[in-house]
Amino acid sequence: MKISLNDIALHVTLAGAGPPLLLLHGFTGNGQTWQPLVPALAARHALVMVDLIGHGASDAPTDPARYAIEQCVADLLALLDHFGIERVDLCGYSMGGRIGLLLAAGAPERVGRQILIGASPGLVDPAERAARLASDEALAERIEREGLAWFVDYWAAQPLFASQQRLPEQVRAAQRAQRLAGSAHGYANALRGMSVGRQPSLWAALPAIVTPTLLITGALDEKFCAIAARMAALMPHAQHVIVPNAGHAAHLEQPEEVARLIGNFLAGS
Repeated sequence: MKISLNDIALHVTLAGAGPPLLLLHGFTGNGQTWQPLVPALAARHALVMVDLIGHGASDAPTDPARYAIEQCVADLLALLDHFGIERVDLCGYSMGGRIGLLLAAGAPERVGRQILIGASPGLVDPAERAARLASDEALAERIEREGLAWFVDYWAAQPLFASQQRLPEQVRAAQRAQRLAGSAHGYANALRGMSVGRQPSLWAALPAIVTPTLLITGALDEKFCAIAARMAALMPHAQHVIVPNAGHAAHLEQPEEVARLIGNFLAGS
């Protein structure tokens, strides 16, 4: 279904029954990203799977400023209000994890527990932020120049996703189809508006985030394992779990184990 809020419409898929769980996909994903986990999670939770702005079947405005991560958080809060959800558990992957963390930091009364998969609080160093912003702008321009099909293949070939080459062909084909369901200008503007170089760094805010948090990383994703370890050391109610034989997208590469971890965490065990 499409839900109109603020000045855009977001596509949302609902499944299951029970306490609500908001699921936030990563860059180039959509709500279908979570399908491998749905059978297990929907047995105990009402899943709210949203296509973030510029992704899937949601609107993709032409103004990059509309994609700012703070505005994305405001859209999600409006979505919760639409469904009458005062307090929600959330699970975010990569870009979706950054958005979820900002939501929990800015509106802690709206979040019960959070699960962050392969996520980070952003960049502190101004030079790193500037370099990332310039890199994302250059890639955004190339997406618009080369087109959607080129970008989908380019993105899948990133070293960050190398471990996914071991997945069955049908799984990789399904992920490619999900990415092709987006648009070139939607992805380009999401890169611009939600760049790690543009978003506020939350590293200094982590000690004040008291939301119970589960940090999940794949053992093959050394960069984000290190980030999660640092986050867990700073957050008063965070735990870090490393999933064997998985890379950046642990929920895609080891869905049964990740669903088990999420279910146990939300159950308080």
